[in-house]
Amino acid sequence: MKNKYIDLIEQTFEFPQDEFSVEEGELKFHDIPMMDLIEQYGTPLKITYLPKISSQIQRAKRMFNVAMAKVDYKGAYHYCYCTKSSHFSFVLEEALKNDIHIETSSAFDLNLIESLYNQGTVDKNLYIICNGFKKQSYIENIAGFINSGWHNTIPVLDNMREFDDLDALVKEPTRIGIRIASEEEPKFEFYTSRLGIRYSDIVPFYEEKVKNSKKFSLKMLHFFINTGIRDNAYYWNELSKCVDVYCNLREICPELDSLNIGGGFPIKNSLAYDFDYEYMAEEVIAHIKRICEGRGVPEPNIFTEFGSFTVGESGATIYQILDIKQQNDRERWYMIDSSFMTTLPDTWGIKQRFILLPINKWNSEYQRVFLGGLTCDSQDYYNAEAHANAIFLPIIKDRNDPLYIGFFHTGAYQESISGYGGIQHCLQPAPKHIIVDVDENGEYTTKLFSKEQTYKSMLKILGY
Repeated sequence: MKNKYIDLIEQTFEFPQDEFSVEEGELKFHDIPMMDLIEQYGTPLKITYLPKISSQIQRAKRMFNVAMAKVDYKGAYHYCYCTKSSHFSFVLEEALKNDIHIETSSAFDLNLIESLYNQGTVDKNLYIICNGFKKQSYIENIAGFINSGWHNTIPVLDNMREFDDLDALVKEPTRIGIRIASEEEPKFEFYTSRLGIRYSDIVPFYEEKVKNSKKFSLKMLHFFINTGIRDNAYYWNELSKCVDVYCNLREICPELDSLNIGGGFPIKNSLAYDFDYEYMAEEVIAHIKRICEGRGVPEPNIFTEFGSFTVGESGATIYQILDIKQQNDRERWYMIDSSFMTTLPDTWGIKQRFILLPINKWNSEYQRVFLGGLTCDSQDYYNAEAHANAIFLPIIKDRNDPLYIGFFHTGAYQESISGYGGIQHCLQPAPKHIIVDVDENGEYTTKLFSKEQTYKSMLKILGY
C-alpha cells in the first residue's frame, strides 16, 4: 500500500522537479541536502541560493530576445531589477553580474546605487528607472544623480506636479518617462490605479509641458498592472490601451522610443505550477509589434521590471516542528519554531502561497495538519497547499526525532515587509540568514549573513 509522503507527492505531481529531489527520505534543493544545512546552522533558517538569481535573469533575456527575433522586432530589450523586491547587497551584486539595469521606488534606493558605484559594481551608464510617488527627498536625489553625470537616470512621472519639482532642481538635459494610471483588475476595490497619470491627460500634458521644453525630452511610457504578465483578457486589454497611447504620443514626439511593461512574470508557487513563459514573451512582443505596425509607428525599445521573478525563487525558509496540538477531532496543529507573521508576512497579509515541503521523513506515513506560528495572534497560521486546499505532512512519532519543513521561493519582499532587523510581533527573533553559492568546481558553499536576532538588539531599539 502506497501511504508514504513520497508516494503522495509522486502520485499528485510530476516529481522530482528541476530544483527539488529526494534522496534517502530527505529533500535536496538545487542538489543541496537541506538536512546538512539544518545540522550546521539550526532552525529557523533563511536561505538565499545566489545562482538562481543569475539563471532567472538569463532566462528572461533569452526568451525576449528569441521572441524579438521571431517577429523581426526592431527595438532593443532591457532587463531591470526592481530593488524593492530585495535590497540586500548580495542580491544586487549577483543580479548586476548579468548586464542589467535598476528600477527604484524611493530616495534611499539612489543612496544604495551610490554605494554600489563607490565599490565599483556599477558605472554611470546604468539605466536607473525612478518610479513611485516622489517626496522632496526623492526628487532631490534624482536631480543630484542627473546633475552629477548619471545620464541614463530616467524619472518616471507619477503625477504632473513632479515635472515642475524636477525642473526646479535639474540642471542637465534630462530624459523622462510618464506612468499610465492603468485600470485595476475587475475584482479590485478601485477602478483605476492610484499611481500614474490618467490616459486622457497624458497627451495634453506632453503638449503643454514637455514638448517645448529645452531641458526635458520624453523617452519612455510606463505601463504597470498589479497582476503582472498574465494570459487573460484583462492583461491584453490594458496592454493594448497602453500601446495605443504610445502610438498617439510617438506621432507627435519623435524622441519617444521606449515602452516599460512593468508588472513582471509570476514565480512558481506550487509543484503543480504551469505557466508558459516562452509563449507569453512571444505574445507580448508580437502584440506590441502588431499594434505599432498597424499605426505606422516604429516599435519601441522594451524595458521590463522583474523583481519577484529575479529573486523570489532563490529563497527558502526552514522551520522545525516543535510539537503537535490536537485541538478537536478534526484539527491537528503542527507548531513551528517561529512565526509566519514575522518571517513570511505575505502568507497572512495577502494569502500568498509558497511551495511547502518536508525536509525529512519522506518515507513516513502522512496526515492532514494545520501549521501554527508562535505568536499569540489568531492569524499566525498556514493551512492551504495544492492538495485540495489542505496540508499533508509526515506523521511525527517521536519528539526526539523532529520533523523539519521548508517554504520555498520566498526570496522576494518577506524581509522588507516584516521589517528586517527591527521589532518583530511578540518579540519573535528574526532567524539566521545564510547565503549559498556554487564555486568553480561546482561545489556549494555557505556563508552566514546574519545571526538570529538577540534580545539585546530588540531591547536597544525599544529604549531599554
